[in-house]
Amino acid sequence: MKVLWAPWRIKYITGDKEEGCIFCKKPKEGNDKENLILYTGQTSFIIMNRYPYSNGHLMTVPYKHTNSFSDLTQDERLDLMNLTAKCLDILQVIKPEGFNIGMNLGRTGGAGIDDHLHFHIVPRWSGDNNFMPVIGDVRVMPEYLEETYETLRKHLKSLER
Repeated sequence: MKVLWAPWRIKYITGDKEEGCIFCKKPKEGNDKENLILYTGQTSFIIMNRYPYSNGHLMTVPYKHTNSFSDLTQDERLDLMNLTAKCLDILQVIKPEGFNIGMNLGRTGGAGIDDHLHFHIVPRWSGDNNFMPVIGDVRVMPEYLEETYETLRKHLKSLER
């Protein structure tokens, strides 16, 4: 039997959980690279998922702390959706063959952070995970987060010109 090591996951499993809402705190820290924040918009921002389902897993998050989509103003919903569309453009640099886009609302709905809504934008490739998550409870990540961050950040800057 071959062993696939994913030692970076242990930080998530055994590490201390941050107090408060990370989606409220991280944009205010002014350390976008360390916090994996790719872009800050008018009322929402784009952040990489630190514990991704696949390489390039992004999230769009409103600054407003709410778990109800109805609590967002029309402008906030529009900005959130525009940033979600921008993610599709940003992610073209890593050449995905498809995407999963979704929002999990409430703990029962699958939300890991259930008090601050956010969209997941997950790039997909044919056979990207194959049997690994089902049989081995393992995700295969072909690139370190920091390298993906740099690639996406450079591409985002080229799109803004």
